[in-house]
Amino acid sequence: MSNQAQNPNTSKKYDLAERPAKFGESSILFAQSLPDNSVNRPLVNQFVRSATSTGANYMEADGAESKKDFRHKIGICKKESKESMHWTHMLAVANPSRKEECRVSWKEAHELALIFSAIINKS
Repeated sequence: MSNQAQNPNTSKKYDLAERPAKFGESSILFAQSLPDNSVNRPLVNQFVRSATSTGANYMEADGAESKKDFRHKIGICKKESKESMHWTHMLAVANPSRKEECRVSWKEAHELALIFSAIINKS
């Protein structure tokens, strides 16, 4: 399976593996900037695990051995993206002053979930 996609607004191709990787990177940096306290600790742990898992599972899907394996792993990507949406919501509640940053992260997780849903529907 190819991880090359065409942007419909330009003739430029981009590497889909880059987007979930960048999401994972930005999630780590955001998590490191949050206060270390008893409420944030488990939320941050869960958020970082799901956000970074999205990219790792996409890499697994890109190297899938069959169409069935590919669909399964893309399904995990979708699940992890949706889980990241949940944890960003919880982080926003726990850190009201960082709500806008959580909103940006939630939006990216949501867009990734939509992309993975579209991939599943087309495969």
